[in-house]
Amino acid sequence: MNRNILSTQQVADMTGLSPNTFRAWRSQGKGPRWFKLGLRCFYMREDIEAWIEQQYATTGKAEYSA
Repeated sequence: MNRNILSTQQVADMTGLSPNTFRAWRSQGKGPRWFKLGLRCFYMREDIEAWIEQQYATTGKAEYSA
């Protein structure tokens, strides 16, 4: 598969969030842009990176764990 197309699990691994979080957000119209191929949902890498950047811009700070 194209490295720029990410599954829900890959996005969850990339962000540290649960796949269920992304599933819930999709049903609520929240979260990053996504699309369907057949019965599966996918994300474009650039959309995830832009969404992460937008989250950083919204909070105005980064929080790091020790």
